Amino acid sequence: MKKTLSIIALSIIGFGLVSCKKENQQAAAGAEVANITDSTAGATNLAPSNSAEAHVADAAPVSNQPLTTIALSESNFDFGKVKKGDKVEHVYEVTNTGTNPLVISEVKPGCGCTAPDFTKEPILPGKKGKITLHFDSTNFDGAVNKYADVFANVEKAPIKLTFTANIQP
Repeated sequence: MKKTLSIIALSIIGFGLVSCKKENQQAAAGAEVANITDSTAGATNLAPSNSAEAHVADAAPVSNQPLTTIALSESNFDFGKVKKGDKVEHVYEVTNTGTNPLVISEVKPGCGCTAPDFTKEPILPGKKGKITLHFDSTNFDGAVNKYADVFANVEKAPIKLTFTANIQP
């Protein structure tokens, strides 16, 4: 009986794992993100749009900082055509539109092919910070949709940043 349960558990775990390569093949045109506004339209908080992505928030670090609000210069970026093997990056600008300092506690990419850098110091009200996503296209072909979850002291964390690229041989 224990052997059967172990095999079932391993099977379930195995089906839950998705590699970057398989994720790329299943990527849909355009990432769904709820509650997005540009900085020109006002401040907002972003939240994942489906329950599978919401599980990432379960493992999120909980901020003990007072809440604030944030505006993004953009939440999605299109690299366009990228030569296979190229390493590209994009900077997302964030503005603290609230009255408390904005603290970005963590940026979790959805895949090992994406590496984040971000402003580590508290961002004072009215000031700007940066989140940079570095993407390595080595293991991809064709259309790619990727994301990173940004955990900060905002009401609806994580904030989802997305990017697309068309990997060419």
